[in-house]
Amino acid sequence: MQAIILAAGMGRRLGEMTRNNTKCMIEVNGVKLIDRMLTQLSEITPKLNRVVIVVGYKAQNLIDYIGSRYQDRLSIEYIENPIYDRTNNIYSLALAKEQLQSQDTLLLESDLIFDASMLQNIVSNAEPNLALVAKYETWMDGTMVCIDDQGNILNFVPKSAFRYQNVDTYYKTVNIYKFSKEFSRNQYVPFLEAYSRAMGNNEYYEQVLRIITALDKSSIKALVVNEPWYEIDDVQDLDIAQTIFAPQNDKLAMYHKRYGGYWRFPQMLDFCYLVNPYYPTERLRSELKANFDVLLEQYPSGMAVNSLLASKNFGVKSDYILVGNGASELIKCFMENHTDGKVGVVFPTFEEYPNRLDSDSIVQYIPSSEDFKYTAQDLKDFFGNKNISTLLLINPDNPSGNYIPKEQVLSLAVWCASKGITLLVDESFVDFTTTGATGANTLLTNDILESNQNLMVMKSISKSFGVPGLRLGVFATANTELISKMKKEVAIWNINSFAEFFMQIYEKHEADYFKACSQFVVERERFYNALQQIDWLTVYPSQANYFLCKLDRYSGHQLADLLLRNNNILIKDCGNKKAFKNNCYVRIAVRDTKDNDCLISALKQL
Repeated sequence: MQAIILAAGMGRRLGEMTRNNTKCMIEVNGVKLIDRMLTQLSEITPKLNRVVIVVGYKAQNLIDYIGSRYQDRLSIEYIENPIYDRTNNIYSLALAKEQLQSQDTLLLESDLIFDASMLQNIVSNAEPNLALVAKYETWMDGTMVCIDDQGNILNFVPKSAFRYQNVDTYYKTVNIYKFSKEFSRNQYVPFLEAYSRAMGNNEYYEQVLRIITALDKSSIKALVVNEPWYEIDDVQDLDIAQTIFAPQNDKLAMYHKRYGGYWRFPQMLDFCYLVNPYYPTERLRSELKANFDVLLEQYPSGMAVNSLLASKNFGVKSDYILVGNGASELIKCFMENHTDGKVGVVFPTFEEYPNRLDSDSIVQYIPSSEDFKYTAQDLKDFFGNKNISTLLLINPDNPSGNYIPKEQVLSLAVWCASKGITLLVDESFVDFTTTGATGANTLLTNDILESNQNLMVMKSISKSFGVPGLRLGVFATANTELISKMKKEVAIWNINSFAEFFMQIYEKHEADYFKACSQFVVERERFYNALQQIDWLTVYPSQANYFLCKLDRYSGHQLADLLLRNNNILIKDCGNKKAFKNNCYVRIAVRDTKDNDCLISALKQL
């Protein structure tokens, strides 16, 4: 068996990275694509007796680089495409048609990175003519196929025929094929020659396969792969490939530094970021989808209109409320511009708040209990003789899940007022509390805000409403002078039309929201009981959509690394959070029953 690698293209979409070299000379985590591919080819069984590389753009650079470094493992030959800038890969493959017909062949494109097992799987498969394919995911571009239950390729779907409504039936070609010499001689090469004569050389070799399968569905089979792979066409592809194929010791850090965007990794289960697994409902999603075109093409409203929408949804006067591009925008605005003097902060906490302050302006309180629980009275006792101007309370707290009941928070607000202290309460998780599934525990009412002029309320819409992609948050206080100032400090169009529309339609979906919160409370309790069965893990009770867990067998980093490495599950290692005396804490989000059981199974395997 031999391998043919197509490496003639210019890789224009990679810009400066391919100005002096072809795409396969790009490095992923310090290893060039061509080195990775040649090493993998040299390790399959039975061994290849020849590798043919079709070169073109910067051909001599590639030939010189490979040199004789693989001569003890592979016999490497080169074919040059001198008109690489005016042709496509159908011409490059046609230049190798004699070699293609001489023996069984693995055909690969040089801009691929993939798990080594994929080559062994295709070589050892009994089918003589085989295409590796993967279930369609949003990042995939290029030729798709539809297959039946027996692995027959029913048809090749070119870009021009791609339809998003059919994506559930699509598989993407990985651009790794196995052809028998008989197939190449009797079918592929004759059709290749005829197609090139009719359509020219600026085409793709898979168009030939499309014609062959249209005539004979059994000519070539599909082998579905689940192993990681990526096609690198631009810098975004390279960035994602760097993460997927990072060395095991670096992978966890590379995922975390992305701060989201995990839809690019659909095989991963995200127990790190926090949302509502039961909301939005399909009914709400359908309404958003139905209005997609007009929302995409229209400007959003300004701050005045969005304040009215938030006022309607949360039942407070529009002069009392400010809408943000996520709570993070409002946190930055308030903490950097409107906190004079020292700020009392309970640790461990959501670091976005203290990160906006100078360390000298923070007065730190660490609960003495093992589970980091505390009461309103504990805060009064500790901060009573401290010179603070603002007290931050995240309620329920992050990551401990500690919750102070509404009546105690209001008593704390009165106490703070007597001390001349502003009380900032972040209630992003309050609707997840056992008694909060009907909105009973919120502080967002006119009466509460007007009775407590020193009270500021922050709420992230991402957390409990399950729409982090919309980037919505609100900040409310009866201090209209402060609200007016902050409205001038954020951009007039600080949220997009999709977020605005969500606020417009939310009210008619509100009953579904509270039903989802009630459903969540039931699942949290079930998940809590299941986690308690892991004997090396201590689960602290929580009133939020996550659990803080203490580990006996692993450090937080070790457990997070093992789950990502073995199960493609991401959890939050709390080792870098202040106030933890050791590195044996993790935070685990609560997802739906199916996902939660996947995590339980993975933990039991450990």
